[in-house]
Amino acid sequence: MRFRFTKMHGLGNDFVVIDAISQRVRMNSELAQKIAHRQLGIGCDQILLVEAPTRAETDFRYRIFNADGSEVENCGNGARCFAKFVIDKRLTGKKTITVETRGGIITLNVLADGQVTVNMGIPKLAPSAIPFEAHEQQIAYQIDTHQGAIMIGAASMGNPHAVLTVDDVKTAPVGTLGPEIGKHSKFLEGANVGFMAIRSANEIDLRVFERGSGETLACGTGACAAVVVGRLQHQLAEKVAVNLPGGTLHIEWQGDQSPVMMTGPATTVFQGQIKL
Repeated sequence: MRFRFTKMHGLGNDFVVIDAISQRVRMNSELAQKIAHRQLGIGCDQILLVEAPTRAETDFRYRIFNADGSEVENCGNGARCFAKFVIDKRLTGKKTITVETRGGIITLNVLADGQVTVNMGIPKLAPSAIPFEAHEQQIAYQIDTHQGAIMIGAASMGNPHAVLTVDDVKTAPVGTLGPEIGKHSKFLEGANVGFMAIRSANEIDLRVFERGSGETLACGTGACAAVVVGRLQHQLAEKVAVNLPGGTLHIEWQGDQSPVMMTGPATTVFQGQIKL
């Protein structure tokens, strides 16, 4: 199989984006792992597949594969790259694009300065919707780890997230506690794990250990989940700058049944062809 691809990144969270509309691509777990391999393939955190819509009210369908081959529900940084890709490739002339994902329908708005605002939808907080094992919805849950009992917030942005507050992200045990919480039995489908340090009501630092990829330079859904949890715990304002290792995202959430809005850049690195 030979196909064209574009390498992109959103604040260092990198993707191989593939147009599956104008060329035939049959993506599966094994192929995704080969493409994502940083020594033997192209190398990326995730593969984004651009497909024709299956629903009349959407413009495209968007599939996401992690580096380990697993298919996931949503990716905020990937969504911004998706928007830039379909416009650059002239697959659409719209500046507001409606896309179906495994986690639901999202809306992408391309701004005049090239940044992209993504309507990430209404966060899911009920334990059964995350899914997370708990008797009732709470703003914080206690879970047991090898480092003792810790408190986390939990939310879904189309994919499951755990968020814990730390004093300093630089010294946070991302590499050890991240995978442990991510595979905790209370998260029935695993979870992405965010380590959040609060600078002020309008600014946080964040590192995220992503399910299926490990720690990445940026995680859009993780940034959204962190702000949601911080707002629910009465620590953050409606508009928050989220500082990730790869750069800053701007997140806005008014609470209740409002959607989370995320704004940030998307960058094209190079284009090529690969035969596998």
